[in-house]
Amino acid sequence: RLLSVLRRRCDIAGKRLSGPGLAAEGRVLRAVLYVYHSRLLRHRPYLALQQVEQCLKRLWKMNLVGSLETLVELIPKKNASEAHAECLVPSQPMLEAVSLKVLGGCKLILRLLDCCCKAFLLSVKHLCSQEFILLNTVASGLLSRLWFVIQYRCVLQTLTSLYGALGTMLHLVSETQQMPYIKGFTFPSDISNFLGVNVSSEAKKQKAKMLATKGSTSWMKKLFPAMPEAVSKTGKKRKSETCTSAVKKQSMPCPVDIGETVL
Repeated sequence: RLLSVLRRRCDIAGKRLSGPGLAAEGRVLRAVLYVYHSRLLRHRPYLALQQVEQCLKRLWKMNLVGSLETLVELIPKKNASEAHAECLVPSQPMLEAVSLKVLGGCKLILRLLDCCCKAFLLSVKHLCSQEFILLNTVASGLLSRLWFVIQYRCVLQTLTSLYGALGTMLHLVSETQQMPYIKGFTFPSDISNFLGVNVSSEAKKQKAKMLATKGSTSWMKKLFPAMPEAVSKTGKKRKSETCTSAVKKQSMPCPVDIGETVL
């Protein structure tokens, strides 16, 4: 039963780490940094973006997905009739190595979320100051999507639950046959103590900060001044008239422009 749980959690963690969303956001982030490299070397949002990219790069270089795939290959597939039979299990060195990578991956993802939150707040702050409007607009959208992909796909929560299954299996295997591979390090029984924060509460705090910043429209009003009331009414009337005429002329073969003129 423990082996089947461990296999299932390894599969889920591998799929969420290697999903298309996280990889796509990483490629877009690298492209943005490449485009603005020679222009914004000392710009604070750009430096914050570099920290986010560094965390992503370290996460890929860990090859955590490859380690999880190797561990899954070592877990035998059992039929229902063979559930109580003896079987081979992954060795203690293998479980210790994967557990250590999972701990490091959780630390990195926690750091990545923190960097995303800080870089997002910096981008919006400089956007309010009307500095590098294009870069900061792209950066704020990119960072909010990257943060949302990690939280929505529950990557960090999946790794913490995987570590719980790894810890239980490691304890049972080490009791059967002592073969310690990593010496001088005690694997924590509770990963929250190792991370130093509560994962769910930290995510809620970061989300509240980002939503509070996105919710304020003061910076949007600075960039796009409010339209005068008379002009606004004229535009609305013109739009309704244009739409009405477009409906009447639907049978015409040529396309009809139903857009509103930008004043």
